[in-house]
Amino acid sequence: MSETGVVLTDIRKSFGSLEVIHGIDLKIAEGSFVVFVGPSGCGKSTLLRMIAGLEEVTDGEIEIKGRNVTDLDPSDRGIAMVFQSYALYPHMSVRDNLGFGLKMARTQAAEIEARVNAASSILKIEHLRERRPGQLSGGQRQRVAIGRAIVRKPDVFLFDEPLSNLDAELRVSMRIEIARLHRELGNTMIYVTHDQTEAMTLADRIVVLRDGRIEQVGTPRELYESPANLFVAGFIGSPRMNLLDATWLGNGSIRLGTREIAAPESGAGLGAGDRLTFGIRPEHLTICDSGADTLEATVDFPEYLGGTQYLYCQLDDGQPIVAEYRSPVPIKPGSKVKLSYAVAQCHIFEDQGSRIN
Repeated sequence: MSETGVVLTDIRKSFGSLEVIHGIDLKIAEGSFVVFVGPSGCGKSTLLRMIAGLEEVTDGEIEIKGRNVTDLDPSDRGIAMVFQSYALYPHMSVRDNLGFGLKMARTQAAEIEARVNAASSILKIEHLRERRPGQLSGGQRQRVAIGRAIVRKPDVFLFDEPLSNLDAELRVSMRIEIARLHRELGNTMIYVTHDQTEAMTLADRIVVLRDGRIEQVGTPRELYESPANLFVAGFIGSPRMNLLDATWLGNGSIRLGTREIAAPESGAGLGAGDRLTFGIRPEHLTICDSGADTLEATVDFPEYLGGTQYLYCQLDDGQPIVAEYRSPVPIKPGSKVKLSYAVAQCHIFEDQGSRIN
């Protein structure tokens, strides 16, 4: 995956006087699986549609496999797109839906049949080829929509929130199917979702977007363990990272509520009394009996999820904090608990939101 599959250079998009994409630069390796993720309105679908040629680029350049495709029609870009709505023709069989694009491109009938059969085999929908979309489940229809993209043999697959219409259980199974498909085909795939769990489980690299700008690009592990700023820290992870208001005291210590506790020593640029945000993930907090670096909290609500519980608590200053709890011993609402942590697993963020350590 050393060659570059897609390159975006200073990409901008405006609707009238309103600029919604602000000079994005991004290189996507050929054969990689990249996910655009972010809250509603962050620009992820608009960016994908510009790559597809469905939205005009106001400024900047798009390259696919070394070709400048900025001004090319979608059909000339070597891409295939899978939409949130399956966009299948209801009066056609699955077989005809799969082959329709090739038929319009005047592909030979034998070639169409071979590609349709190959895609059907990959997606395990051979037994559905004579049915119509109305006779299929949501998951089956999504497979057909993906199959229609496969038969085109594109350089790049583009997915625009393809699983958002499916129920929770089916979304999980389809995530596995899409990941398997990427391993088998090896094409570059760009996937848009607002679901950070999808992003974490599917991506080689994640592009986190906010307000038309890139906040951070990295592997799922990099974003989870080393978020660049408060936005990424709060967006990636479920439950989200605990982000607590604190005060820098110097010498590797902070004041949190009424307690003075240890924090990473790299408080570069901070002076005594400066405000900061202290970050710790729920799974890095441990219920304990005593200890020097502990937080005292009151349990508001224990969420039981089988092998794991999450304790939704309040610190003595009223700030909410969530801790993962794996003991079979139940903890009741109103209980007082001590939460210990390892300093190496903490993060501190300066007042403007950038991570310091």
